[in-house]
Amino acid sequence: MAGHSKWATTKHKKAIIDSRRAKAFARYVKGIEVAARAGGPDLDGNPALEVAVTKAKKQSVPNDNIDRAIKRGAGLTGEVIEYTEIIYEVRGPQGSALMVECLTDNKNRAAADVRTAVTRHGGTMADSGSVAFLFNRTGVVRLPAEGQTEDDVLMAVLDAGAEEVVQSGDVFEVMCDPSDLRAVATALEEAGIEYDTDEMEFVATMKVDLDVKGAKTYFGLEDALEDLDDVQSVYSNVDIAPEVLAQLDED
Repeated sequence: MAGHSKWATTKHKKAIIDSRRAKAFARYVKGIEVAARAGGPDLDGNPALEVAVTKAKKQSVPNDNIDRAIKRGAGLTGEVIEYTEIIYEVRGPQGSALMVECLTDNKNRAAADVRTAVTRHGGTMADSGSVAFLFNRTGVVRLPAEGQTEDDVLMAVLDAGAEEVVQSGDVFEVMCDPSDLRAVATALEEAGIEYDTDEMEFVATMKVDLDVKGAKTYFGLEDALEDLDDVQSVYSNVDIAPEVLAQLDED
């Protein structure tokens, strides 16, 4: 950000945060629409919708947005919502790999947008299966590490099917089989432990270290993909050392 004022930098960061927040809301709204379309608008009779609504409320999605999404998805507004889930596999810089999850009502648009973002930001589209084998589909529950120990969390979730608890910065990540995700989240609630998110994710089986040049390219690629309306989530096998991040902050 050389040559920019501190205010300009702060304003830019705030714009990114606001944009990501709006994107997160849109992601949960889509999940509600899909669940309502599949099983109807009644939360009591549609467990998938109840889970989608609970997740949205946990992320502070406004109730009006949630209600409109349920009605749209269930066809009560006269609109026809038809989403398709697509997963794209991408090769990033220095041997890195990405899995890009999309939920779209226009497959051609999604494909074109993802391809453009990838080719313009130092990546290449990969053949189906050539990247996926580097990841496992895993249930992941994230919660603040402050105020509790790893043992406390592990004791709460062990009988619910949790496979391991790992600390990532100031966050604990509870890993489990996707089929046990709901049970693990419920076990935390019953133990009085608040969690932030519970999602099925692609978790890399091995990490790839990037240097400063590779990290710059990767972050540009990730940002470009995250900004696309049809992209729900981006997962990678990237590992960036603290000293590399420190060098990026200095640039």
